Parts: sequence; C-alpha cells; structure tokens
Amino acid sequence: MELNRTLTKHIAIVDDNADIRESLAELLELADYEVNAFASADAAHRVINADYSGVIISDLRMPGMDGMSFLKHMQEIDNQLPIIMITGHGDIQTAVEAIQLGAYDFIAKPFQREGLLETVNRAMDKRRLVMENRALKQSIQADTANAIVGQSQPMQGLKAKINKLAKADVSTLIHGETGTGKELVARNLHEQSERRDGPFVAINCGALPETMMEAELFGHEAGAFTDAKKVRQGKFEFAHKGTIFLDEIESIPLSLAIKILRVLQERKIERLGANTSIDVDIRIVAATKTDLKTMSERGEFREDLYYRLNVVELFLPPLRQRGEDILHLFRFFMAKAAERFSQPLPALPIEAIDTLMQHNWPGNVRELINVAERYVLTDILLDQQSLDTWQQPETQQTLPSMVEKYEQRLIEQALSQAQGSIKQTYEALGIPRKTLYDKLAKYGIDRQRFLDE
Repeated sequence: MELNRTLTKHIAIVDDNADIRESLAELLELADYEVNAFASADAAHRVINADYSGVIISDLRMPGMDGMSFLKHMQEIDNQLPIIMITGHGDIQTAVEAIQLGAYDFIAKPFQREGLLETVNRAMDKRRLVMENRALKQSIQADTANAIVGQSQPMQGLKAKINKLAKADVSTLIHGETGTGKELVARNLHEQSERRDGPFVAINCGALPETMMEAELFGHEAGAFTDAKKVRQGKFEFAHKGTIFLDEIESIPLSLAIKILRVLQERKIERLGANTSIDVDIRIVAATKTDLKTMSERGEFREDLYYRLNVVELFLPPLRQRGEDILHLFRFFMAKAAERFSQPLPALPIEAIDTLMQHNWPGNVRELINVAERYVLTDILLDQQSLDTWQQPETQQTLPSMVEKYEQRLIEQALSQAQGSIKQTYEALGIPRKTLYDKLAKYGIDRQRFLDE
C-alpha cells in the first residue's frame, strides 16, 4: 500500500538495524512525529511516492539496495523529497557525495538528540512548504477562474446555499460589503444552474451614467435618439436563456425601476423607440452593499422591485469573519500572482502571518488580492504600516500610480536599511545617484528621517 499522507509530521526511517530503527522511532515519536519504519530500502521504495508529505531518514549501508541507490531512486520519484542520511565515521565522504547528489543532510552516529531533531525540523519545514506550494498550484490549475476559495464555516455554509439555489432558478439578491465577491457568487449560481450553457451578463449599475442606463439594459431601435444609427440589442435581450447580474442595484434610478419590474413580472422587454415587446427567458441576480429594505422605506428604492428581486437572499461574510481562510487565501493569490508575473514565490515569515491575521481587511478579498500581488512584486516585509499604505480606495488605481507606490516603498525601505546613506541606497537599488535624488524630490522623501533609525 502506498504512503500518501496529508499530515505534515511524518517520518520514514529506513535502516536494517532494528535497534537503530527503534531508538530513532522512540526519539521522534516523543517529538510528536508519526513514524513508519522500514527494515530495507526495497520495502520503503515500494510504498513512498511523490505525495508523501514527510521526511525520510535512511542508512547508507544496507544489504540489497543501499542508501545511495535508494537516494537515486527517490530522486527520480521526487527530487524535492528531503532525505537525511545516517552515516558512521567511516562513511563521511560518502555522505558528502550523497548531499551533492541531492540528499538534504546527514547525521553521524552516535546521534545527538538536539542536533538530529533540529535537522529533522528544518527538513520538515522545507517539505511542508513544497507540499503547500504544490497544492496551491494544483488548485489554481484544477479550479476554474470562478472558483470560490475558502473552507471556513461561513464559506462552507455559503457554498451549500449556492449549490441549492443554483437549481432553483429564482430571482436572487446578494448582500455583501465591497470586495466580498458578489459577482463571483453570481457566476457560481449561473455555472451550477441549468442555464450554464447560456450567457452570463454582468452589469455594474453604479458605473453606468443614468442617461445611458436604459439604452444599455433595454437596447434601442435605429433613430430612437440622435446617436442611434442602428438597432442595438440590450443586455436583458442578450442574456436570453442565461443569467443577468445587476451589481449595485441600489443605483437604479426610480424612473427606470418600473421597467425592470416589468421584466421581472412578465419576462418581456421593449427596446427604446420600439412598439413591440420581446420575450426574454432570463434569471435575474442582483447585488447590493446597502440595505435595500431601509432604502425602500425611505422612498429611495421601489418597494415592489425590492420584493421582486428578493425572492431569495444570500449574505456574503466579510473577510474579518473568515479568519480560517485568510492565510490560505493569501497563499492562493500569492501563487496565482507569482505565476502570472513570472516571479518566484516569496517566503512568508511568521511576523507577516501575524500581521495578515490581525488586519481588519476593510476592502475584504479584493484588498487581500491587491496585497498578495504587491507582496509578490516587491517582496517587502508585510507589516501594519505597509498594509495601511497599500490599502486601496474603492476606485481602481491606474497601473502607473501603482508602480509609483511600489517604487516609493522600495526607496524608503532601501533608505531605512542604509540608515539614510545616499551612496548605500543608490548602490542597493542599482540606480545612478542623480536618479535617486530626482526620485526623492518626486516623492517628497526626506532622507533625514532615516538617519540612525
């Protein structure tokens, strides 16, 4: 039977000496490792595969397949699997050769408890990171672009509701703060429904000028107004046999709400300038970050439209209520960013993890994605100051402005590390002295505040 472990604290001991196997197993089990012991390399080789999430400790000298041959075989299976070689004093040179061939390290007999555990712990940390990165890459490749990532209790409940509602084909109202993924949820409702082969049409009502909204949604006939040179199909009509997603539905003007209400009631639309109705077979999913019921009570939103849209409600949890998901999401989006930008995946030290977990994430998942991408691009240590600096407003920043923020942050970090030294700073950044002075002036950076920090 293959060893295909999902836990990260497994050790495989490979040694023909029963006393050594038992002493090593006892030592490692006391350190909370789960141990599998093998009396021969042949036995271990048959069951350990590339999915093994632990570390191997193997003797060099064994009958049958010796340690060097075992190392070579395991390297062919997975060259990132940490293998620690056990060696006697006469085998030191061979152990060094084993490291050159890819062994993680070697431990000499007699074993020093602290040294052995330190080596094993380092090897386990390396294996854990390798397996996490592989899992992230596999999830990126396996998931569609519209996958909902997260295993916290609120997200498990949300996924179950989406799965159930997708089959219902009723109007649905999604509530959620900015950046919680309302369009992503709407897409999942569509893709898991019987309408999946039809179009998914997304409209941000808040981004449409009021003068254009009616023509955009309902289309127009030629000559309906001055610039209407030819017939244009509206979004409702285009979504026939599919799903239309109306984001920021609270932005719909009251004058247009009655026409949208008719679509919900009769499944018919009329293009601007037309005298005939067109049947449309659509599912309407709307989303809001406000309380539509309160708006309707104040006369700011049509009450009858609210109840028509609100056949079923979905409430999206903010990221601050999804503590279990934050680190997994961050690593997931780091891996996606590293792949997209062709950058190495940076390490995530414990201090950065603490910062991520303590941050309130007012911009929710959208903010977390931005921070993950910037971290991959800049590799600047995450702290609360950097998160506050990076936090995006609701309006989308342009690429040049984002690049300038990265550049300013890099210069400030270099100045801090150089304690304000201009020479050390421009040498560390690899730019001419004049260029550094120009950028200091451009960003209003006072190097005096970095002196002798």
